[in-house]
Amino acid sequence: MENQVSSQRATLFVVCVAHFLMPFMMSAVGIALPTMGREFHATATQMGLVETVYVLSASIFLLSMGKLADMYGRRRVFQLGLALFTCMGGILATGWSAESIIVLRFLQGVGGSMVMATSVAMIVEAFPVSVRGRALGISVSCVYAGVSCGPFIGGVIVSHLGWRYVFLLCVPLGLAAFLLTTFRLRPEVRDVVREPFDWKGSIIYAFSILVLIAGASNLDFGVWAYAALVAGVAGLVGFVMFESRQAYPLLPVSLFKGNRVFAFSNLAALLNYAATFGVAFFVSLYLQYIKGMTPAEAGTVLMVQSLVQAGLSPFCGRLADRYPAANVATVGMSLCVGGLVIAASVNEATSIWVLYGMLALLGAGFALFSSPNTTVIMGSVESRYLGVASGLVASMRTLGMMTSMTIITVVFSILLGGHAISVETYPAFLKSMQLALGIFAGLCTLGVLCSLGRLGGPKAA
Repeated sequence: MENQVSSQRATLFVVCVAHFLMPFMMSAVGIALPTMGREFHATATQMGLVETVYVLSASIFLLSMGKLADMYGRRRVFQLGLALFTCMGGILATGWSAESIIVLRFLQGVGGSMVMATSVAMIVEAFPVSVRGRALGISVSCVYAGVSCGPFIGGVIVSHLGWRYVFLLCVPLGLAAFLLTTFRLRPEVRDVVREPFDWKGSIIYAFSILVLIAGASNLDFGVWAYAALVAGVAGLVGFVMFESRQAYPLLPVSLFKGNRVFAFSNLAALLNYAATFGVAFFVSLYLQYIKGMTPAEAGTVLMVQSLVQAGLSPFCGRLADRYPAANVATVGMSLCVGGLVIAASVNEATSIWVLYGMLALLGAGFALFSSPNTTVIMGSVESRYLGVASGLVASMRTLGMMTSMTIITVVFSILLGGHAISVETYPAFLKSMQLALGIFAGLCTLGVLCSLGRLGGPKAA
C-alpha cells in the first residue's frame, strides 16, 4: 500500500511538472521572440513559425501517440516524450539560426505530443475513482500556473540572462521528471493485445490537420487559405469515415457511436475551448488600444483569469470526487456563458473592475469545467482506450483554440477590412470584439446543451 501511494505521488509530480513546463515554454518563448528575431535578423514570418510549428507538430501527432501509448505502454511513451522535449530544449539553447530554431521546435512539439497524449491517462490509471478528480484538478492547476508564470519569468530571464536560458530552464525540470518516472513509477499492467498500427489513418489525420492549420493561420491571404480550411475540415470528415471501416483504427469511432457520455463530453470540451480561448486575445488588445495600458499592465490584468483557474482547479477536482462530475462541469460551462455575455457587452466606457469580474468569472467557470469534464471523459472508456482518450482530450483543446482564432480572423476581415487597429478604426474594432465574443457566448451555450445531453448516461468507471 505504501509503495502504491508513493507511486501515485510520483506520477502526480511528474505529470504536474510536464503540465507546467509545456504551457510555460509556450508563453515564455513568446516573450523571447523579439530578442531572438533581432539576433538572427529573422523575418516576422519566421518568428511566427517558431510558435506555429510547435502547435502544428503537437496537433499532428497527438492521436497517434495516444494510440501507440495504448499499444506499447503509456509510461514508456511519456518517458520518451519527456526525453525528446528536454533534449530539444537543450539544443534549442544553442540555436544558430532562425531556420534551426524552427526545425528544433517542430521536433520539440513531437515530444510535447507524446507527453500530452499520455499524462492524463497516467493519472487515471494511477488513482482510484474516489480521489481521481482531485489529482486531475491539481494537474490542471499546474497548466494554468505555467500560463501565468511564463510571461513574467520568461521576461525576467530574457532581460537578465538572455533568450537561450528560457530553453535551458526546461532541462533540469525535464530531467528531474524523467529520472523520477524511471525509478519511482510502478510498472504498468498491460491488458492490451498488440495490434497493427493504423499508418494510413495517421497520415490522413496528419495531412488534414496540416492543411487545416495552414488555412486557419493565413485567412488574411485570401481564397487559397479558405480553400485549405475547407479541405482540412473535409479531410477530417474523410478520416472519420475511413476509421469507421478499419479493423484496428487509430480513432475507434465506436467510442462516439456507442458512448453518449464520451461523445457529448468531447464535443463540450471542443466548444468550451473554442468559446474561451479568444477572450485573452481581445482583452489584451482592448486594454492596450482602448484603455491605453502598457503590455505589462495588460498582462497583469489578464493574469486574473489564470490565477483564479489555478487556485480553484484542485478544489473543483475534489468537487468532482464528491458530486457527479458531469454536473460540476455543466455548472462551470454555464458560468463561462455568463462571463462571455459580460465580455460581449464591453465598450470604451467599461470599468476595469467589470473586466476583473468578467475574467474572474471565466476563470472560475473554466476551473469548474476543465478537470471534471476530463474526469468524465476518461472514466467513460475502457482502460485499453485511455491513451486514445487522453490524446483526444488534448486534440479537442488544440482544435478548439484554432476554431476560436479562425472566428476572430473572419470577423476582423469582415468588419476591419484588413485595416490596422488605430484611433480611426477603434469603433470597428469594438464591434468586431463584441460580435466575436457574442458568437463565443453562443458556442458556449451549445456546449452547455452538450454537457446536459450526457446527463443520465452511464456513470464514469
